[in-house]
Amino acid sequence: MQSEIAAQAHRFAENLVAARGYSKNTVKSYLTDVLDLDAFLSLKQITTPGDIDLELLREWLWSVSQREAAKSTLARKSAAIRSFTAWLAAEEIVAVDPGQRLKSPKAERHLPKVVAKESLEDVFGHLRTLAETGDANAIRDRLVFEMLYATGCRVSELCGLNLLSVDLGRNILRVMGKGAKERVVPFGLPARDALDSWLAIRATLNPATGEQALLINAKGKRLGVRAVYQLVASLLADTSTGVAGPHTLRHTAATHLLDGGADLRAVQELLGHASLGTTQIYTHVSVDRLRAGYKNAHPRA
Repeated sequence: MQSEIAAQAHRFAENLVAARGYSKNTVKSYLTDVLDLDAFLSLKQITTPGDIDLELLREWLWSVSQREAAKSTLARKSAAIRSFTAWLAAEEIVAVDPGQRLKSPKAERHLPKVVAKESLEDVFGHLRTLAETGDANAIRDRLVFEMLYATGCRVSELCGLNLLSVDLGRNILRVMGKGAKERVVPFGLPARDALDSWLAIRATLNPATGEQALLINAKGKRLGVRAVYQLVASLLADTSTGVAGPHTLRHTAATHLLDGGADLRAVQELLGHASLGTTQIYTHVSVDRLRAGYKNAHPRA
């Protein structure tokens, strides 16, 4: 039988979608974390929100840390619970917010992987060669890789594009980002060339009835995130970067923009970051690359 905490967790998840516009992935993560807390509390015969207190939350977080959870996981879980208990208090389900003082270790910030420009050129050359065969999947795959690097968009954003998301007159995409926030991102001539080739061959295909997706698979349905991940991972596996997913191309686009002198706030807008602090991680990458280049090149480094 479902506990009252679990029932409220599902109401909380619905609120995240309806009132706050959170993405499906974020809501799923938050709900999973709250249900994890519910499972922990159930072992202690605690099933109602009013019985949750700060010490129980700290004990639960400690139990999570014993599963060898990373600091980033602990940070996310505690953020989810603080959001849940704040919602309980706002809805007057509990009198006092028990998670208000819940703290977690700061997530460790690892510098993101960046694909070398030489490696990118090798991949682009390989994709162009495959696309020249006229194979529809090869032409689409070239577009996928080009657009991920050209726009720095998230893989979910790319897969979510429709035909009407593309402004061919101005070479821009209308991307739906996190929190259902739309932003406009430009793309360059190589991506436009790949796009034109794909649109020409897409017109000869038979998409599923009513399918408006820009990118479709062999069955005529919207191309999925997993398929794009597998494509990018396979293409990067033989480079110096090693196995990495589509997010690496997002990191790479941002870093190369800053290396080239782009304004930090412009990069923030391009990536759709809510906070400038999130974008600043790429300045650290650029500085590290500069330092490495200096040590390798300067006679008195």
